[in-house]
Amino acid sequence: MSLNNPFDPNTELSACNCGRHASQAEHDLAETEALNQRVIQSTVMRALFPKDEERRHFLRTVGVSTAWAAISSLIPFGALEAMAQEKGSLEKKDLKVGFIPITCASPLIMADPLGFYKKEGLNVTMMKTAGWALIRDKTMNREYDAAQMLAPMPLAISMGVGSNAMPTNVMTIQNVNGQAIILANKHKNNRDPKNWKGFKFAIPFEFSIHNLLLRYYLAEHGINPDTDVQLRVVAPPEMVANLRAGNIDGFLGPDPVNQRAVYDELGFIHILSRDIWDGHPCCSFSIPTDFIKQNPNTFAALYRAILKSAAMARDPKNRSIMAEVLAPANYLNQPKAVLDQVLTGKFADGLGNVVNVPERVDYDPFPWYSMAYWILTQMKRWGYVKGDVRYKDIAEKVYLLTDARKYMSELGMNPPKENLRKVKVMGKEFDPAKAEAYANSFAIRKA
Repeated sequence: MSLNNPFDPNTELSACNCGRHASQAEHDLAETEALNQRVIQSTVMRALFPKDEERRHFLRTVGVSTAWAAISSLIPFGALEAMAQEKGSLEKKDLKVGFIPITCASPLIMADPLGFYKKEGLNVTMMKTAGWALIRDKTMNREYDAAQMLAPMPLAISMGVGSNAMPTNVMTIQNVNGQAIILANKHKNNRDPKNWKGFKFAIPFEFSIHNLLLRYYLAEHGINPDTDVQLRVVAPPEMVANLRAGNIDGFLGPDPVNQRAVYDELGFIHILSRDIWDGHPCCSFSIPTDFIKQNPNTFAALYRAILKSAAMARDPKNRSIMAEVLAPANYLNQPKAVLDQVLTGKFADGLGNVVNVPERVDYDPFPWYSMAYWILTQMKRWGYVKGDVRYKDIAEKVYLLTDARKYMSELGMNPPKENLRKVKVMGKEFDPAKAEAYANSFAIRKA
């Protein structure tokens, strides 16, 4: 019997590519468990040897396998997991977590197949959701316990902008960068934004970094986003279909939607969002403040699970495995080739080039207060908030930086010591200490 010819009707097919497993599902499970083990090993090593040189010296001296065997003989990992769950009995074990099927959600999604939720004693149901308004409404109605939200959403919800006010907190930033401006192929010879008057652009939500970055980019080129173009809210899963139908000229959207437009030969990547602001936040993992007060131990367990997953997602070596795990219909429902291009940063741009940008997307979970400051300056610039803005008070109430630093430190993730940092957006420095002056400094703004 042939084992190599899949077209031979008598062939007994090996059910996975490597030939070592009885089924592809068994192969995927083994890959996931191996990935989980690598994350645990890396975390433990960093906790035991915080200094890189000390860690490398130890591994060089005894070898990786011997090092891990020695540590495993001394540290009862199963008991530690049980102890983690006994730090405080979980007030609520069954949770519903909302997400949009985009790569921004990778940490909260990957925590499911990697078993990070289960290791914390949580039974999490991942709730795939069509759009951001629905995510907001279901979280506010307590149908979801926590959810992926665009970075500006918890600020807007807490302030009662665009909805009733409900105190909401950002536990982590899900991803930085990872967005792009896509234009329809018919505009390949019209790359100068100054010529885009009359264009119709899609954005995923009003309270999105996409809206704020697109407005910033257009205004820097002399285009008033409120009068010179049309901005339409379109859910990410529907953006490519709208480009195909000719309803829009382009969009500033999340991945893998951007790469899918190129893959389907409908559009091209005009500019990556990191070229507007390198290190900008996109999505966050957010939770109602009341949930934290009512379920402090569950909150801590959820925090640990998400941070472990973020540590895994940051490592470039894990990106191809992530693409494979995220591709199926229950998660992102995208071709693995599309996800590979997004996550590894080696991609076709739709203009005939294969580009290598490893920093296309990153999964740095630290919720800098300065991110909230910048978002608030742009919300004021475009009239979403009026009057004086209490930047410091709002940022500190919404972004759980202190908790992030605490739990990141416990996991050996070395969080920054600072709360604020200066950044550059299209070459212009933003100093959070001068947020109000920055907000008032733009020539093009809401009248």
